[in-house]
Amino acid sequence: MSRELPSTQRGLRTRRALIDAARTVFERTGYLDSRLIDITVEAQCSAGTFYTYFASKEEIFAAVMELAREDMMHPGMPHTPKGADPAEVIAASNRAYLEAYRRNAKLMGLLEQVASIDPEFRVLRLERADAFVRRNARSIEKLQKAGLADANLDPLLTSRALSGMISRLAFGYFVSRGGEDGAAGVTFDGLLDTVNRLWINTLQFSLRQN
Repeated sequence: MSRELPSTQRGLRTRRALIDAARTVFERTGYLDSRLIDITVEAQCSAGTFYTYFASKEEIFAAVMELAREDMMHPGMPHTPKGADPAEVIAASNRAYLEAYRRNAKLMGLLEQVASIDPEFRVLRLERADAFVRRNARSIEKLQKAGLADANLDPLLTSRALSGMISRLAFGYFVSRGGEDGAAGVTFDGLLDTVNRLWINTLQFSLRQN
């Protein structure tokens, strides 16, 4: 959906400013009700400047979602010491993922809506989900090769099951219920604990006891 990146630093800054403005507008107004003029006003630029970098509302929404995807794929996981218990690494990774999901919850809700009516965004949503599945499958396979996880599990299928389940849990908590701590009787830490146990129990190793 998107064209080549600008070749100058100024162009990159202008493009990023448009993306940031579009995110603000989409989160405030929703995708369907947002207009290009709303984005240019928010970015304090002209329509001509917008069309220098993006051809349409669809294209800039795809760019907004790509930045959100990068944030969620590489959320800045807290440092874990070398040789840490794999359960600790999984717990840190899950915390980083859920915190990133919370940061991007409004966009996740919009993507779900847009994907239901636009075939291109349906493909984008599926590709995004598949990227998470394959990354997690590689992690499972590494644990199996190290003798730390159940070797009888199919890494890709296991990742597909766990990733899908946890993605829907996160959607229900942060999007459907607004992500308020204690929503439906569940705190963020309670959600994280459940997610950790789902991963740990499925892969069949235990949390390190303090």
